[in-house]
Amino acid sequence: MMGRPALFLDRDGVVNVDHGYVSTPADFEFLDGIFDLCRAAKQLGYWIFIITNQAGIGRGYYTEEDFQILTEWMKDAFKAAGAEVDAVYYSPYHPEHGVGQYKRDSDCRKPKPGMLVQATKDFEVDLAGSVLVGDKVTDIAAGIAAGVARNLLFIPPLGKSYEQAPNGATAVIKSLREAVAYLGN
Repeated sequence: MMGRPALFLDRDGVVNVDHGYVSTPADFEFLDGIFDLCRAAKQLGYWIFIITNQAGIGRGYYTEEDFQILTEWMKDAFKAAGAEVDAVYYSPYHPEHGVGQYKRDSDCRKPKPGMLVQATKDFEVDLAGSVLVGDKVTDIAAGIAAGVARNLLFIPPLGKSYEQAPNGATAVIKSLREAVAYLGN
């Protein structure tokens, strides 16, 4: 099974400004270049998947229903921009700070690769041609563990800076538009 390459995107810090536990459209601010990157990926035949830890659910800050409402709103915005998201995968768990059923370790919580693995089960994905963009080393670790070929560490405006790509990242990028150059290579 050959499949199509995928563009795996972390949400908070890559798709939108990470204001901390973003759970409503009023708090959601798309990052500059995200739609350009996703349109370029679509034109090249990529799947687009968002993979996001959502410890805010686990901590009781908002509900899974709140998350789903925001996710549908976000997906509508991507579709309107000509960059439809194929699926969103999330982990509501936190091993230390989760509440009730959400307090547990999970193979779906990055840095573990569970969300990416699930995407490859749900869709025909060519991991050797795929790209992941994340703003944390845990994102990069999940991509590497899943077998994603190119794992890009994005440093958002005012984000932590790195002199070199940490923990096996393919590259450090400072603009989402820079990621376009890694598609199709």
